[in-house]
Formats: sequence, C-alpha cells, structure tokens
Amino acid sequence: MTTTSPDSQTARMAQGLLQPWYDAIDDPPKAQQAVLHRLMATYARTGYGAQHGAASVDTIDDYRRAFPVGTYDGHYKPLVQRVMRGEVELLLDEEPVGWAITRGTTGDESKFIPMTRTDLMMRLSAGRAVMNYAAAADRYALFAGVNLNLNFPSVVGTVRVGEREVEYGYSSGIYTRFVSALTAVHSVPSQEEIDALGGGKTARDWEARFELAYEKCKDENVTLVGGVCPTALRFGRYLHRAQRAYPKDLWRTEVMTLGSVPGINTHHEPALSAMYGPVVIREIYGATEGMFGQQRDEKRAWVPNYDLFFFEVKTRQGVKMLHEMRPGEIGSLIVSTPILARYEIGDLILAFRAPYFRCIGRKRWWTPLRHAWDEFSTLNLGRL
Repeated sequence: MTTTSPDSQTARMAQGLLQPWYDAIDDPPKAQQAVLHRLMATYARTGYGAQHGAASVDTIDDYRRAFPVGTYDGHYKPLVQRVMRGEVELLLDEEPVGWAITRGTTGDESKFIPMTRTDLMMRLSAGRAVMNYAAAADRYALFAGVNLNLNFPSVVGTVRVGEREVEYGYSSGIYTRFVSALTAVHSVPSQEEIDALGGGKTARDWEARFELAYEKCKDENVTLVGGVCPTALRFGRYLHRAQRAYPKDLWRTEVMTLGSVPGINTHHEPALSAMYGPVVIREIYGATEGMFGQQRDEKRAWVPNYDLFFFEVKTRQGVKMLHEMRPGEIGSLIVSTPILARYEIGDLILAFRAPYFRCIGRKRWWTPLRHAWDEFSTLNLGRL
C-alpha cells in the first residue's frame, strides 16, 4: 500500500487554490463575467438585490444601471444596522457566522461587516501568496514549521442579531482561526489563546499578546509570519526591548505574508529585513470586507482575485473595470462581494502593467503626493 507524503498533500491543496487564480489572471474579462453572474444569483436571494432587480441583470452595463455605487457611511451603514437588528435577509442569503469590525483607522468609529461561511471560504485566497511561493520554489517543507501569529483578536464581544447573539472581532483574527482549521498552516499561538487575553488595544494589551507569542514560539521552528505589517514591526521592537533579541536571532523565518498598509515591499522592507533577516516578503491586499489580492512573485505588487470578486474603479475618466486600467493610472476601488454590491471601499489603486497593482492609501487628496514622496525617499521610483 502506498501513502501520500505531507508535501504531496500540500502540493495538491496548493494546486486547487492556485489554478482558478491563474486561469482568471489569463482572462480577466471572462472571469469577471462569471463572477458577475454568480453574484447576481446571490443578490437575487436578498432584499436589497431583489429591490434592484438582480435577477434581470446579465451584463456589466445592466449591473451599473441597476445598482448604485455606495460607500459605507453614505449608503451601507443603515442597511448593516438593519441586518444587526434582525433583517438578515436584507443583505445576506445565509446566516452570518460572525461579524468583523475595522480597527478604527479609517474613521472615527469602527465599521461592522457581517461574515458568512461563503465569505470566509473566499478569504482562504489570502493563502495563495505563500502557496504560490512554495509551489514556485518547491518549498513545501516550510509548512512543517509554524506561523508566528501576531493577529488581532477574533472575538471582542457579541452583538444581537434577531433572537441570537453573534460574536464580533477583527477580520485578521477571524481569518486566522478559520485558516488554521482548514489548511496546512499551523499558527502559534492559537487564535483562541490570543482571544483569551481580551480585545484591548492599549500598549499593555499588546505587550501581553507579544509576550504570549514569544513564550509559545521561542522553542518552535518559525518559518512563517503572517498578519498586519505594523504589528510585525511593533513585535520586532518589543522583542528587542524585552528580550534583547530580534526575531532573526531566534528563528530562520522564510516568508512573511503581510497586509494593511501601503509600501510593505518598499517603505517598510528595510525595517522588516533588519528585524527578521533575509525573508521573502509577500504582500496581501485585503480589508475587513474581503481578501482582494496577493503578491504573486518577486514583483512588488499584488494581483487581484479576479475569480472571486468583481472589481471596478472610479477614475477621472469615469467608472471602468479594474483590468481596464492603464499603467500609471490611479482610481478609487469599487468591489462587489457576496454581501456588498458596488461598494466603494475608500482605497486608491495604482495600476502597473497587467496584472499588477498597488494600493497607495486611502482616498484623500494628498495620498498620491505622499506615495510619490515615499517612492522618491526609498529610491523605488515606480519600479516593480
């Protein structure tokens, strides 16, 4: 009798996760049309979708005529509040399994975003970054090590939805807890251990999480680091202050998959390398609302998940598809997810040659100027 090695099992898992992405990158118009039809079937089962005639939408032009572009505060907030009060079917075609909140970095208060099982399954796409690296470099052995878990808590409190209480927390923690149960990535400390420390955001709260991470991982083979880039930097500084050592002194980390801020591969790369050693950095582009793209190769930009989400951008020339952007063009991203139709997320996207993009920051008048300064100060000057 033959047995399948762990590496072979991981390779098959990687292929299943990566092939739809590869196919969609090869033909974005075809992939986006398929996503549109899938989303319309989902929206047609919701009150909001029925109100806008989702069942009659067939083309992109139909979609744009039927559904308005909306921001959270200007359009979706009152709808989400109604869902929280029990009108689940208004935006969802299945029961929520949890609620994600933003970290309060984009406004005065956190946004609440419902998460369903379908939505969580789509967030597994963030694993494409490390899986693609492992497949290209034949480095599946790295999954024998552990992922240093520096994520935010997945549970902060509960919110009442109709007649039931639903947990809410930060999307990065919810994602990590879900991924640990379904993939080859073993995260330490566990998300449950992080959650047990509470959802506080003070310096003392973070020191408690960092101390937990150090104690749990100090004798482990940490091959991966995943999460929020500023938190990874903060952990490195904490470790040096508390233990007189940097992560590179304790572990031989091979890959870091990081997100949440612009300039991970340019502006932040020197500090990350100084603390963690000669690691491979792979950027994740996601938000509380979903995981929208990840870095494919050594090019320092991310590639969209054209097979999962519907992407438009608002540019000076009007609204167009993301894949229609010209190199050097900047636009405000509009995403369609299984929950949010034509949602203007508030991020500015810079296009490079297909299929590469960068998020350069929030939709502010000064964002392109700050990006230009960062490019100049790091001597990157628009290079991939």
